[in-house]
Amino acid sequence: MTDATPKPAAAARRTRRFRLPRMFRNASLLIGATITASILLLAIFAPLVATHDLMQMDMPNRFSGPSSEHILGTDNFGRDLWSRLVHGARISLSIAVIAVLASAVIGTIVGLISGYFGGWIDLLLMRITDVFLGFPPLVLVLAVVAVMGPGLVNVAVSLIIVSWTEYARVVRSTTLSLREQNYVQAARALGASWPRILFREILPNSLGPIIVLASLGLGTAIIWESALSFLGFGLPPPAPTWGWSLSYGTRFIRDEPWMSIISGAAIMITVLGFNLLGDGLRDILDPRQQTRGKG
Repeated sequence: MTDATPKPAAAARRTRRFRLPRMFRNASLLIGATITASILLLAIFAPLVATHDLMQMDMPNRFSGPSSEHILGTDNFGRDLWSRLVHGARISLSIAVIAVLASAVIGTIVGLISGYFGGWIDLLLMRITDVFLGFPPLVLVLAVVAVMGPGLVNVAVSLIIVSWTEYARVVRSTTLSLREQNYVQAARALGASWPRILFREILPNSLGPIIVLASLGLGTAIIWESALSFLGFGLPPPAPTWGWSLSYGTRFIRDEPWMSIISGAAIMITVLGFNLLGDGLRDILDPRQQTRGKG
């Protein structure tokens, strides 16, 4: 009589075969990863990808349309729009990455300490968080940049101030549930110090929500940076930021619309890529989504 019960090794192989294709069947993850990877490569290799010096003027060819010499045409000074676009990607992504990494670190530390210790520490840290959440984000960002002045670092700092609270609240809620788990109680019983428990036991199990929030935050940071540049609070010209190019192109929107369209499309595609990537990561990393998919 043949035993129909699957062997553990065979079941494990079937599980591995199921999980790997599931990741690659996630359309949001694949499209988002493709878009973001392409933008990141353009930003990293901007000096190699650019066909002209971004500051090189060619007045006889000002406002020229797309051609073999100028892929996306030229602006009102005859500067190559493609070269300025890829260098603008480097600026926008640099600010976004700095802001998101710093916000994630600050918010994660605050959330871990608040959720683990509770009591008056939790009350104090959460009230500070509520104070920052009480200000309208646009007003707070504009106030910080107006006081500190324009510049890459100052814009990044303003974005950090309005972004770290999201990570703090998410990590706190995750820590509140994880601190009662058996492995945390066992580590505490064995005499592990609280930094070890926080960063070796709780933090690794909180990385899923942090990664998803960071991927979505990159798109939000790019929108904020572009908005500040559009309003004149970002990096001063002639820095080829997407927001400033979009704002300056509106002066010629009736006769030469592609100057604004190119910058606007770059912002839209980049933010769309990060949002799709975040949605895909959420589906992969969230156990509730996995359970719902199996059902």
